[in-house]
Amino acid sequence: MSSRARRFFPEPVAAKVPEITFLFWVIKILTTAGGEATSDYLALDLGSRLEAGCIEVGIFVVALVCQFRTRRYVAPAYWLLAYAIAIFGTGVADAMHLFIGIPYAGTTVLWAVVLALVFWLWYRSEHTLSIHSIYTQRREVYYWGVVFATFALGTALGDFTATAAHLGYLASGILFFVVILIPALFWSRFGLNSVVAFWFAYVVTRPLGASFADYFSKPHSLSGVNYGDATVALICTIIVAVLVGYLAVTRRDIQRPQESEAWRHREPAVSTLAEDDT
Repeated sequence: MSSRARRFFPEPVAAKVPEITFLFWVIKILTTAGGEATSDYLALDLGSRLEAGCIEVGIFVVALVCQFRTRRYVAPAYWLLAYAIAIFGTGVADAMHLFIGIPYAGTTVLWAVVLALVFWLWYRSEHTLSIHSIYTQRREVYYWGVVFATFALGTALGDFTATAAHLGYLASGILFFVVILIPALFWSRFGLNSVVAFWFAYVVTRPLGASFADYFSKPHSLSGVNYGDATVALICTIIVAVLVGYLAVTRRDIQRPQESEAWRHREPAVSTLAEDDT
């Protein structure tokens, strides 16, 4: 990276992601729901998928710059990018099905492979997948690459279970709600690796939130309750904004400095998947 680029995107001085709390999961699921509804609103209600795509890309680029301009975790910047990826990732996954013609099963497998590849590259480079190690730009790039892949995968998987598997949106949402309890149960009762448990749950939040968003927004003919994409998107956005504002003021989700500093002084070879992520 050139010196000018480094000045514009400075190297982090602290962890760039939040501590994992209950509120983290609440906001994460709401961003997935809001991203699904917002993307569908832009694509279906504006009347032009090209315009919708341009808007989604614009939001994503602005959010990306805001996040990478920060030198430590800042709640509004972090969640703005997460929301932007939720919107853009939905649009990308839907476009692959609608315009390229890849069936939902195919896009699900494709994004699962992409996700596995990014995980492999990240671990090969950094020897850890812990969110407590995101204090360099390279690790942050890997982190957001994984986040994007999880959103696209979750969109494809949720559409597959709801439409191709004919479960409908409500049944799909209930299914993924049960699935997301699995890593929590195995982590708390059977000692499942905390990093594995975190990323397992993180992936499932996408189809969980998207399925319930579609259930509330889609018409009765598509197994929904017909509140509309705009309504669901607006409600989710307002709730997310309030919760992120609360975190920005209280700073309850800031990682403890000693955790980040401990990671800085470890050799990469010993930064394994066994690091505690909660």
